[in-house]
Amino acid sequence: MKQFFRLSLLCLLMAACGKNVITTEPQGGYTLVHQSQGPTLGYTSAPILTVDGYAFKDLNRNGSLDVYEDWRKDARTRAQDLASRLTLEEICGLMLYSSAVDANDTLLDAKARSLLADDHIRHMLVRNVASPAVGAGWSNAVQAFCEEARLGIPSNNSTDPRNYTNGTANINNYKPEQDGEFDPSGESDISKWPRELGLAATFDMDLIRTHGEVVSAEYRALGITTALSPQVDIATDPRWRRFYGTFGEDPALSRDMARAYCEAFQNTPDSKTGWGVQSVNCMVKHWPGGGSGEGGRDAHFGTGKYAVYPGNNFEQGMVPFVDGAFKLPGKTQMASAVMPYYTISYGQDPSGQNVGNGFSKYIIQDLLRDKFKYDGVVCTDWGIVKDYNVPWEHKGTPWGTETLSGPERRLLCFEAGVDQLGGAKDNAESMAAYALWAQKYGEESARARFELSATRILVNIFRVGLFENPYVSPEKAAAIVGSKEFVAAGYDAQRKSIVLLKNEGGVLPLDKKVRVYEPLRHVPAGLSHWQKPTAAYDEYPVSKDLLGQYFEVVETPEEADIALVSIKSPVGHWGFVMPDEKYPEGHYNPISLQWGPYTAATAREESLAGGDPRESSANRSYRGFTETSSNSTDALLVQRTKAAMGGKPVVVLVAMERPFVPAEIEPWADALLVFCGVSNNALLDILSGVAEPYGLLPCQLPANMETVEAQCEDVPRDMECYKDSEGNTYDFAFGLNWKGVIDDARVRLYR
Repeated sequence: MKQFFRLSLLCLLMAACGKNVITTEPQGGYTLVHQSQGPTLGYTSAPILTVDGYAFKDLNRNGSLDVYEDWRKDARTRAQDLASRLTLEEICGLMLYSSAVDANDTLLDAKARSLLADDHIRHMLVRNVASPAVGAGWSNAVQAFCEEARLGIPSNNSTDPRNYTNGTANINNYKPEQDGEFDPSGESDISKWPRELGLAATFDMDLIRTHGEVVSAEYRALGITTALSPQVDIATDPRWRRFYGTFGEDPALSRDMARAYCEAFQNTPDSKTGWGVQSVNCMVKHWPGGGSGEGGRDAHFGTGKYAVYPGNNFEQGMVPFVDGAFKLPGKTQMASAVMPYYTISYGQDPSGQNVGNGFSKYIIQDLLRDKFKYDGVVCTDWGIVKDYNVPWEHKGTPWGTETLSGPERRLLCFEAGVDQLGGAKDNAESMAAYALWAQKYGEESARARFELSATRILVNIFRVGLFENPYVSPEKAAAIVGSKEFVAAGYDAQRKSIVLLKNEGGVLPLDKKVRVYEPLRHVPAGLSHWQKPTAAYDEYPVSKDLLGQYFEVVETPEEADIALVSIKSPVGHWGFVMPDEKYPEGHYNPISLQWGPYTAATAREESLAGGDPRESSANRSYRGFTETSSNSTDALLVQRTKAAMGGKPVVVLVAMERPFVPAEIEPWADALLVFCGVSNNALLDILSGVAEPYGLLPCQLPANMETVEAQCEDVPRDMECYKDSEGNTYDFAFGLNWKGVIDDARVRLYR
């Protein structure tokens, strides 16, 4: 009977139904239904209905066309209809966002199946992808699993930014340009672009739009329909570990980049609404700005839970959101989702409440929703309803709600206006939060509140076309993701993001016959930011094989015409020292932006904010304590290489994750370049003159650590900047090309 129904359906669909011509196309594991006057449908198990000459998916298998199944209706109408049909358990599942899952197989593992079936989750955060074809196949397996469920709600798969390369990666699948031609000698798994700070260094909105168009196309080919990006926090404190993930410290630059990025990701050309099969939802983060943690500390830990505002500059942190991501030039109008940051915006709530932004009614309901009229999805940062043991542990981040139970924390989030809980599962706890709401406000209020969040969440799934066709072609994914055209666009952006700070005597560009010496870089053992032991290692940051494609490589300074030293910006740890015999609770420490030892003699004697139920003192001052960066050997390498070269030029390359004090390296460098997330090939193209420097500093480089201590965590561009031996000041928007200091339209617009 089932086979007969399918055959009859096939015959029916092959016929011309009025003006709408319908045909079917079997694919590997799913079937496409094409319509001349309607969207393409993709299905594995759902029956197909024909109504008024059009084809629709009968997702709930009731034999009739329901409002949410009717693609002729607008997304909100469909979402409201579907939300009204959901059980409480299904709604609570929609309001959860999975922890990271891997797409390493085209079959679903037990973890993914449990998230989808047991917790009713429909938002999967994709981490590792074995290959484009496997990633697409995994996505199809997720969608087929979801289609078989009661209402056939597809999964809105998402990802953190994934199109980036290491600052010192040896990418050997490029050849030097010949006669101006870009010549990649191999395919990439995905296009490779600079990190966000590197993108910011281009000051180029056309480039940002190209980035968005390329990356969103790759995401859609992989079955990914939400980007957990862009990160538009103004990086007002230079010590913040996540500085590299921002568009820098200037509000106007961050605003314009946020707007260009979200517009490119979300827009489907020729769509009446702007939304469609080429759209990728943007979850802009971190509301209301997370760059002002006291002392630059990281809010992933209890030691960094407080954002402070000594410059009374809280509102400026919202500029990239309210004037950028929420004011798009196209039809999608605003970023479809927002993620609040972990931090407690200390002292900003007029009621006196100090809780993490994801728990704060003032931050979400009063400001985001009421004042700025935002009605998209609000999803918390990952793990805020989870618990932790000690402030220096990376586990849960329930800042300001440490004494509450799990259901009570979830209730507080929902009362604040949150729709989704990032990185959370355990549907039972969300249902318990619903019961607490019903007990407090009544059953009718509880159902209405949870349906409101379900509607917002479903709108984002409807708008990108997943209810019609969530399936993607593994073959097309293999052809699109990492294609030569896309790789070339990313590579061009890498080169444009590199900033030339110093070029004494015009030492650059280098002749291809020059003899180059690269010293061995040594990094001692230490601790990672996450407090994991790291082993000592030695490396040549630029592989000799790659270097030899551009220059003649020699083994000693005596043989060389020039030395090339590749280092990283100071790794200044995380602002806390673990407990020992002298300090049983540990102690706070400076985060240093210099390589060698730094003693915080001018730091605050009393912290502006502090305290945790699991620590005895509320004073988090680190005055008088000393910090040495774990890669302090990098500055010594520059100095020793200059001495070994006996007056011959030294070129220094700095992989910059956040600002640094140049004083320990600049006097020993004849040429100095900084970058964030580019391949060595791109760097060598600049050094050899294949490409000309284009980038500008998206941040200030401080003169010393005293100016870092004196600046306000919430105020951008408020430091004394470093002045080099050439008389140039390393301020925001500074950069050189072969002619000298760049003074173009970008500089004039933003400086």
